[in-house]
Amino acid sequence: MAQPLDAVDRRIVDQLTEDGRMSMRTLAETLHISRANAYARVERLRESGVIRGFRADLDPVATGLGTSAYVTLNVRQADWRQIREHLLSLPGVVHIALVGGEFDVVLLVRARDNADLGLDSQYGAQVAVNLRNNDGGVLGHDVELNNQDDGCSSDGGTSAANLLRSIPEIVAVIGTSCSSAGVPAAQILSEAGILLVSPSNTAPSLTDPATHEPFYARTAHNDKVQGKAMAEYACSELKVTTAATVHDGSPYAEQLQQVFVDNFAEICNGETTDQEAVTPDQRDFASLLQSIATSNGGSAPEFFYYPIFTAAGALITQQARTTTGMEDTILAGADGLFNPDFLAAAGDAAEGMYLSGPDLAFSGDFYESTFKPEYTSVSGEPEPISVFHAHAYDAANMIMDAIESVAIEEGGSLFIPRTALRDAFFATSGYEGITGTLTCNEDGDCADAKISVSQVQDGAYVRIWP
Repeated sequence: MAQPLDAVDRRIVDQLTEDGRMSMRTLAETLHISRANAYARVERLRESGVIRGFRADLDPVATGLGTSAYVTLNVRQADWRQIREHLLSLPGVVHIALVGGEFDVVLLVRARDNADLGLDSQYGAQVAVNLRNNDGGVLGHDVELNNQDDGCSSDGGTSAANLLRSIPEIVAVIGTSCSSAGVPAAQILSEAGILLVSPSNTAPSLTDPATHEPFYARTAHNDKVQGKAMAEYACSELKVTTAATVHDGSPYAEQLQQVFVDNFAEICNGETTDQEAVTPDQRDFASLLQSIATSNGGSAPEFFYYPIFTAAGALITQQARTTTGMEDTILAGADGLFNPDFLAAAGDAAEGMYLSGPDLAFSGDFYESTFKPEYTSVSGEPEPISVFHAHAYDAANMIMDAIESVAIEEGGSLFIPRTALRDAFFATSGYEGITGTLTCNEDGDCADAKISVSQVQDGAYVRIWP
């Protein structure tokens, strides 16, 4: 039987809970006991199992795990031991609690936030630069990247663009990660005459003739293509006729769901029973989901499309699975949820859902034999962490080719006329990249747009269409 703790033992536990690295000398002085007594008591507490170890208290946001979610489960009692081992093996699970009441188990899951989208593109661009520099650089000059974080937000895009425009050596920018950041960045950099090429902005407004900024282009698809593709899949493959959508107010999500809605009606006379909006930091979606669950004449729609990002997307996925009336509703997202962190945060609730996004079934062996090994070398990741790395690689190479076509060499230096660079880039035609054959139009759309649909099967994304 364990020896009960006395008052001094409890004070020792309190002190070490606050500071596990406290020295024995400081501990003894704080408690007004001898150092030998402190040593003896701590050792006894360790041997008896009261103190099980000493660990670092890490800030999850500072370590890149900005998304946290509580996942609730119901399990059969006989299956608990087997399920427990499986749960402990899942990435991102930091705490498991058995509880009473409506649910049996609560998991605390931590995952990286939307940074994966930008980092994936950054790594792809760095691969292009590394390979070009290894081959002599641009006209004999090495290329350097200046990496900034746009925060996947309007404010972040504004700050990053203003910083980059102030650096004289910056001749072009590969970015932004999200359309929300792309809107202000395109305006700021166009005013400065700096070419901005995004590998992952997909909002239609960015290349709409009425709103297009003159120095903005992209190698990512236009969501006019993605939204239509998802509507085609819902109509022709899933045979659904009713749907609801959710967006988070970002240009990407709001415009993509609207393209889906318009095409859903046009292709198969599909009815959208509800279109809702959330905020990116929202955590409780119960009332919203209850509204959707009764939006189809008192019942739920057959299909639920929410092309948003990891944090809110994972929570909506979990909560939709437990919303009365939505048991048979098909859940679907888009490329903003196409990353390992979404799978970790959503857990088993993501199983079976569908996601639209760029088709990663690239032709040729360069991607597997050359690009991916260099990507791993640059990133330390065994596999790409999101879906736009190849688009960034193509964007970087197209920019470097355009620089070579307009640069002026004088006295060992390169002078790159900004408007000439913009014109040369926009004149790109028939460029053979990883993502296909790219040709830019006058509004900056350059992608060889190919969209596929994947399904989450056994905790992994599996391409199923076309």
